[in-house]
Amino acid sequence: MDSGWAPPLWDGPGLYALPGQGGGGHDRLDHERGGYDRQGHGRTGHELTGYDRAADDRAAYDRAGYDRAGHERRLPSRSGSFAGATGPSQGRSGTLRNLVRQEMVARQLAEQLTGRTAQRVLDIGCGQGTQALRLARAGHYVTGIDSDPAALGAAQEALAEESEAVRERIQLLIGDGHQCGRWFGARSFDVVLCHGVLMYLPDPDPMIASLARLLAPGGLLSLVVRNRDALALRPAAAGDWRAALDAFESDRYYNRLGLAARADRIGDLAVTLSEVSVPLRHWYGVRVLTDSAPDDAPPVDGRQLAQLLEAEERAGRTDPYRRVAALLHVIGMK
Repeated sequence: MDSGWAPPLWDGPGLYALPGQGGGGHDRLDHERGGYDRQGHGRTGHELTGYDRAADDRAAYDRAGYDRAGHERRLPSRSGSFAGATGPSQGRSGTLRNLVRQEMVARQLAEQLTGRTAQRVLDIGCGQGTQALRLARAGHYVTGIDSDPAALGAAQEALAEESEAVRERIQLLIGDGHQCGRWFGARSFDVVLCHGVLMYLPDPDPMIASLARLLAPGGLLSLVVRNRDALALRPAAAGDWRAALDAFESDRYYNRLGLAARADRIGDLAVTLSEVSVPLRHWYGVRVLTDSAPDDAPPVDGRQLAQLLEAEERAGRTDPYRRVAALLHVIGMK
């Protein structure tokens, strides 16, 4: 299959600026560039899991980016500090909650991509590259975009450790997802991911419409959003009854990073997707059973982890459990 995609010429994995983002075209950027101005675009604090399903094998942690005590092995930046360890993402990687999120989304994506090979993938808010790397390893051609240089620096260093074949299938761009409609032509991608981004936008509809335009016929749009129908559960579990009551009246909340955010209902997203000609194909719950785990809870080990992930996977596809998941993974098809 001719993917219609070619990586930029480079002398090793690097970061490139999109037009209007501090450079003309694919200018090489230093990943230590300071000044992270979070305006609701992109994600932070996502671990480089690469985790597979052989969880009974203790070596699965090595593939996941964790040591055998369940702590994340973080990649040092060129400056000697830990990449991605500044700002709101500090200390948030390597937890059970993050592992569950990334593993569930990866499994669900793999199910939806069954039978599709060498897909052109755009990952808006790719963060440290968890899903981008996994998709590239599976043979897809991935363009990852994020506004956080530190997170992309971590993705860059992880990419440098991959095989040449994987490196040739990924390009990492620093920029703002709002402008993708200007940077890429219509029908440029077979799969578009937008995970953990819409919750920071006051109105998700314009972004969804812009991403829909980028999809080729038959293409898939993958959204991960906060579930408004479960918004009261987290504060209630923590004993914050004022916040739990507020959640019944509003889609606004403060997440565990202390950032103002908003939540969506599956019914509302289905209407929006229909309006942009990418009707709802399927949806899953993500983190049904483990959302109340403490922020610093490390992953469990061995057979217990395998059973935990199996339980989460079943809950995420089964009613009524998926309806009270912390997150929704929504798939539309053009």
